[in-house]
Amino acid sequence: MPNNYRIAKVSSLLKKEITLILQNDLENDLLKNNFIHISKIDLTGDLQFCKIYVTTTAGEEIRKEIIYNLNLAKNFIRHTLGQRIEIRRVPEMTFKDDTVFEKGLSVLKLLEELKNKTQDQDSKFEGNNAKS
Repeated sequence: MPNNYRIAKVSSLLKKEITLILQNDLENDLLKNNFIHISKIDLTGDLQFCKIYVTTTAGEEIRKEIIYNLNLAKNFIRHTLGQRIEIRRVPEMTFKDDTVFEKGLSVLKLLEELKNKTQDQDSKFEGNNAKS
């Protein structure tokens, strides 16, 4: 059974160090000029593989390009992690686009539209009752 405490600690350490690498060590202008936030790291129980979920404020096309460039740079990031942290084996990484934030915003937008429609219908209903 995997040690959940160990997984959480390693995930936290990876998140911190990868963030520093993205900010300071990468030479890619696309990655340096856009705000990139690591929202979540899914680490396997044996600490061999991890999925790194990334959010950014850029548009959809640029977001895809950012994920592509991060996956191109993953060997450099992994090598730099190996130099910075003491871990038996640095996990294999895959960067993924985290769309949870966008999905949440779309749900909030739909709820706001529904609320406005309901208020409009209520005001029309009240206006009809006042005429009676």
